[in-house]
Amino acid sequence: MEIKGKQDYIVIKALEDGVTIIGLTRGQQTKFHHTEKLDQGEVMIAQFTEHTSAIKIRGKAELLTEHGSVQSD
Repeated sequence: MEIKGKQDYIVIKALEDGVTIIGLTRGQQTKFHHTEKLDQGEVMIAQFTEHTSAIKIRGKAELLTEHGSVQSD
């Protein structure tokens, strides 16, 4: 399946051990489809796709997007 338009990426840097990143699905029902754990200093680059419509982050992390940066608590 080809995805038209721009693909958005997000960079997540863990500021503490045990930061959880949860990918949520698209469609009529939102469901968890992927989970990752990061320890302090680890970085993950995530992409919004035809399957991923939202990303939930638990723990202290720095998030970088094309719209700017934000820090979770």
